Amino acid sequence: MATLRQLPSGHWQAQVRRKGRAVSETFIRWDHAHEWAIRVEGEIDRGKSPVAARARGGMTVGELIDLHIADMTSVGRPPGRSKSATLEMLRKELGTVKAVDMNRERLVKFGRKRATAGAGPVTVGMDIGAIKLVVSHAAAVHGIEVSAESVDLARIALRRLGLIGKANERDRRTTEDELAKLFSHFDSKPRLIPMSRIIKFAIATAMRQEEICRVTWSDFNSRTKMLIIRDRKDPREKKGNDQNIPLLAVSGYNAVALIEEQRAIRGNEDDRIFPYVHKSAGTAFTRACQDLKIDDLHFHDLRHEGTSRLFEAGFAIQQVSLVTGHKDWKMLRRYTHLRPETLHAFAANKAA
Repeated sequence: MATLRQLPSGHWQAQVRRKGRAVSETFIRWDHAHEWAIRVEGEIDRGKSPVAARARGGMTVGELIDLHIADMTSVGRPPGRSKSATLEMLRKELGTVKAVDMNRERLVKFGRKRATAGAGPVTVGMDIGAIKLVVSHAAAVHGIEVSAESVDLARIALRRLGLIGKANERDRRTTEDELAKLFSHFDSKPRLIPMSRIIKFAIATAMRQEEICRVTWSDFNSRTKMLIIRDRKDPREKKGNDQNIPLLAVSGYNAVALIEEQRAIRGNEDDRIFPYVHKSAGTAFTRACQDLKIDDLHFHDLRHEGTSRLFEAGFAIQQVSLVTGHKDWKMLRRYTHLRPETLHAFAANKAA
């Protein structure tokens, strides 16, 4: 018996249960789903093993991408912003290619093209990883006759060519002189965004700029000095990754005091503590660095600075992770670029 249902994505899923067999497939159009269901029922009646995929006619990479997105959306796990952008790029570059023609040579050529266009080793690696994900999903979930072996071989080749690799660990820390220049620049005249306060808060909490501009008064507890960050960025969990962080005053700036300063300019129309567009804050920071001739300093480096100051204050990796949200402690090792002069204060605290 065949059942057709429309998914939240608008695509159609056909399910056939007949003579103890169960097979399903997802289609963009209802008539395609209906035709497939009739054909599969006939194959089962004739004693044949139905092929869930439309691989016989040669599905394209674009169709495999549509299939993956539709399936993940139907189970409440739609691709996030960055993954969606990658999939759209793959659709543009490889969408018309037949899945059966996606061999090692073609993928290596694709990787070379991406690198020539300016994509770094990490980005090319993520692109190949996305292709592997789409192909593996099609084979595992729908039984489509496509192999991930070519993708694996292409990854090996691109790694040997130096086009896939790990990112260079960034260890840029800001100096007190640079911070003083930035504060003087932003405080010299009234501005819509209180950038000096945001910079200090970023260092005090080691939060990302989009997190700073998203946290709310409702999630701030002044009594316990705790703040909940909703849907915090995580490579595994895109939604529901809420973290309750302590607001400390060990980095040279008092996170709670900075929040209290915001009360004076709090508006009733927005529950956010820092009700600003995070990209605008990032742009203001970048332009200020350019005007002040501060070389190679990004807003995200303030998260690095705040994390390093937590280590300089004497906190252990497991304690720092309660602030930064790192679940893999190995990732925190790259932030332990401590200034040697801080050891004097650390030694004094130990002796006290």
